[in-house]
Amino acid sequence: MQKTLLLKVLSILLLVALITIPLMMVEGIITSRIHYRDEAVSSIAADSVSKQTLVGPLLVIPYTETYQEEQIDDTTKQKVVRNLKLNRHVYIFPNELTLSANMETAQRYRGMYKILVYSGQHKITGDFDIPVLEQIAPEKPNSHIALGQPFLSLGLSDTRGLKNVPHITLAGERYEFKQNSGLTQLTQGLHAPITLAKLKQGSKMSFDLNLMIDGIEQMAFVPIGKNNQFTVQSKWQHPHFFGRFLPSANPQERKIDGDGFNVVWKISSLASNAQQQITDAELSAKQAAPQIDSFGVGFIEPVNTYTKTQRAAKYGLLFVALTFAAFFLFEVLKQLRIHPVQYILVGLALVIFFLLLLSLSEHIAFIKAYLVASVACISLIAFYLAHVLQNWKRGLGFGFALTVLYAVLYGLLQSEDNALIMGSTLLFAVLAAIMLVTRKVDWYQIGKHVEVSPEPQN
Repeated sequence: MQKTLLLKVLSILLLVALITIPLMMVEGIITSRIHYRDEAVSSIAADSVSKQTLVGPLLVIPYTETYQEEQIDDTTKQKVVRNLKLNRHVYIFPNELTLSANMETAQRYRGMYKILVYSGQHKITGDFDIPVLEQIAPEKPNSHIALGQPFLSLGLSDTRGLKNVPHITLAGERYEFKQNSGLTQLTQGLHAPITLAKLKQGSKMSFDLNLMIDGIEQMAFVPIGKNNQFTVQSKWQHPHFFGRFLPSANPQERKIDGDGFNVVWKISSLASNAQQQITDAELSAKQAAPQIDSFGVGFIEPVNTYTKTQRAAKYGLLFVALTFAAFFLFEVLKQLRIHPVQYILVGLALVIFFLLLLSLSEHIAFIKAYLVASVACISLIAFYLAHVLQNWKRGLGFGFALTVLYAVLYGLLQSEDNALIMGSTLLFAVLAAIMLVTRKVDWYQIGKHVEVSPEPQN
C-alpha cells in the first residue's frame, strides 16, 4: 500500500543521510591534508625565503633641530634655559617610479607536498625632486637645523631572498646597500648611505638599480612614486592578481595566455595613500605593522590536487543520491527489491572513490589518479550490481551510467568558469530522464507491488 511506499522512500533518505557520515570523514581528511600542505609552505618559508613585498626606494634625509626653552628646575624651582633637540626626517618619494620584473618559477618539495617558488630580475628606475634643504621649516622658533647623512631606503620583507649585493646609481654616483632599511617601522630591507654634498638641491636626480629576488608563491609591490608603472612578466600560465590595484585592462598592456603573462600596473599618487601611510607610520610611536597600499601577483596553482579533490568530494552526496534514486526506480519499474545493506555497500564504494582519488593524486598526476580510482570503483560496482540486479546487462548499464557521471564530474573539476552551468545542466538532464522514464507510472499502485514483490533469489 502507499504506506509501504512511503516507508521505502523514508528508508532510502535515511540511508543517504547515513552515507554523509563517511563522506564528511573523507572531507575532513582532505582538509587535514590541505593543512599539512600549508605547514609545508610555512616550513619552506622558515628554512629559506617567504612571500615578498618590495617598497621603494625612497630618499631619507635626517636632521636635528636644536632650540632653547625655558623650564622650571625641579630642585631650585628657578627658571633655567635648556638646549633641546628634535630628531626629524625628510622623506622624499620618487617622482617617476618604473619597475620591470621578469619572474621565473620552479617547484620545491617538502615530503610529498609541492610548493611554487620564484626568482625575479627586477630593474627599477626613477627620479627624485630634491628640495632646497635650507628651506626646511623648523618646528620651534629661533631653532637651528643640522642636516645628517642622507640615505636611500629599500623595503624588502625577507632579505634572505636577495641573490646579489645590490647597488644603486644616483645621478651617476654608485652606492652599495647595507643591512636594515634605516626606517623606524619598516625595518626589513636595505639602506644605502649617500653623500650630502652630492645632493643637487632644487633639481631632479635620477636613479636605477637591479635586484635579484627569490620568494615563495607571492610577490607584492608598494606604489610610493608620484607616477608608478610596474611591469611583470613570467612564463607562469595561471597568475593570481591581488591587492588594492589590478593590472591595466588595456589589451596592449595585459597579456595572459598559454605562454605566460605580461601585465602592467599604472598607478598615480592620487589613487594610492602609500606615501602618507609610510610617513604616518614613521612618525607614529606605535609598534604595530602599518597597513600600506600594495598589489602583486601570486604564483599558485588555481586548482591544485587538494582543491580538485575537495571540490569532487562536495559532489559525493549527489553521486550517492543519484545512484540510490536509480536503485529505487529499478525497484519500482522492475519490481526488484534491493536490500538496505546493498544500498549501503554501493554507497560506501562511491565514498571510497574520493579517498582513493586523494591518496593516489598525492603520488601521481591528478588525471591518472582520477582514471585509476574511477575505473576501480566503477568496475567493482558494476560487478556487484550484476548479481544484485540479477542481470549482467543491468550491471553494465549502471557501470556505463557511472562512467558518464564520473566523466561529467571531471569536466566540472577542470572548468572553474563553467562549473555551475555544467552542474545545473547535469541535474536538469537527470531530472528530465527520471520524469521521462516514470511518466506512465501509476504511483498509487506502486505500494502494492513493493509490498508483495518477492525477495530476489541468490
